[in-house]
Amino acid sequence: METGSLGKEYEDQDVICRQGEPGDWMYVMQSGRAVALREADGTEQVVGELAAGDVFGEMAIFDRQPRSATVRAKGSARVLTLDKRSFLRRVHEDPSLAFRILQKMSLRIRGLNDELIQLRRQLQDKA
Repeated sequence: METGSLGKEYEDQDVICRQGEPGDWMYVMQSGRAVALREADGTEQVVGELAAGDVFGEMAIFDRQPRSATVRAKGSARVLTLDKRSFLRRVHEDPSLAFRILQKMSLRIRGLNDELIQLRRQLQDKA
């Protein structure tokens, strides 16, 4: 159910965005929770959990690549959608928004780097 500028309501297990779909917009979790999943070889794996205040899908604003994960509501959730124009307008109004998004992206990259190091160590230990 659409609720205008207040975002969209999702019920438990509803797909908010799907891996592989084109993306010209990003999302802001206004309330509730969601889970991010990546599919590989027919198996879904949880890659993150989202809560109120979290931003996701923002990579599409910058690189216009297909969605890298599927995001599903975990219980009921309200999610705001922002296209590139809306995002740029919001950043102009509140420059700290850009900083917060970059901060979250930086944390994700650090986490991925840590996972990569762990995987490399595991492979070296097996060799």
